Amino acid sequence: MPQVEITIGGRNFEVACQDGEEQFLMTAAAMLDVEASSLSTQIGRMPESRMLLMAGLLLADRTAGLEDKLREAEARIAELQAQIDSAPTQAPEPQRIEVPVIPAQTVERLSDIAAKAEALADEVEAKAAG
Repeated sequence: MPQVEITIGGRNFEVACQDGEEQFLMTAAAMLDVEASSLSTQIGRMPESRMLLMAGLLLADRTAGLEDKLREAEARIAELQAQIDSAPTQAPEPQRIEVPVIPAQTVERLSDIAAKAEALADEVEAKAAG
């Protein structure tokens, strides 16, 4: 079991931890040291046990606040997930529009009529010009 030396509030401590947890311990100790150093600056020298107690309480308060925010965020996520789950999973069926089909025979007759109309227009223009 590794022994790690940490500094909290200007005081050194030797702490044992599990293999691989050294970095976690150093990070936690650094957080506690920030609080303890802040207390020492504000209050001055105090007994080691009181300094550790106060620093621990400050961290616990901060942690409780973060846990409250986490619960709020989880509730909001659950609310949004419920909205997603209740939303329709498929797009609405497209609206069907029927387009009339013009029979080929009608198209041919209209083409013939258009050709005759153009021919008549050409005759009228020729007579008007001449």
